[in-house]
Amino acid sequence: MDARELARFLSIQFRYTSFVFGANLEGLTDEDALRQPAPGGNCINWVAGHIVHARAGLVRLVGGTPPYDADHYRRYERASTPITSAADAVALSRIRADFAATRGPLDAGLATLTDDRLADPAPFSPGNNPEETIGTLLAGLAFHEAYHTGQLGVLRRLAGADGAIR
Repeated sequence: MDARELARFLSIQFRYTSFVFGANLEGLTDEDALRQPAPGGNCINWVAGHIVHARAGLVRLVGGTPPYDADHYRRYERASTPITSAADAVALSRIRADFAATRGPLDAGLATLTDDRLADPAPFSPGNNPEETIGTLLAGLAFHEAYHTGQLGVLRRLAGADGAIR
């Protein structure tokens, strides 16, 4: 698969996850988003903020600049402690706005990908793969985002809201 075709497929994947992200957060309040799932796990706010944190890295990976202060989302890094209070959380309205703002830079960056760039070694590998490339990392990050946007649907129901995607 060449760079243009992969970029087109990734763009489609990220369009789907953007739709699911927005649908699963629609109509929820900050209070809803802080409800903790039982017996454990992260709340909607943490999962949504984690997705936005990862999107900043994704935008950088394709050569762009995140359209918000990515440090604002450090609290949402992988393996961070659960968010349990509003004082520790980014407001859901800001999470939604920052996520939406990544769409343009992400698509622009994907459009610039070349076969050589996709073959470059990745700056990190979530699975500790010593042969991770920019291309394989992008494919993995698309899965990562789909995984977490799906979690938002389950967490939405646990918070007492109806399912958003039927």
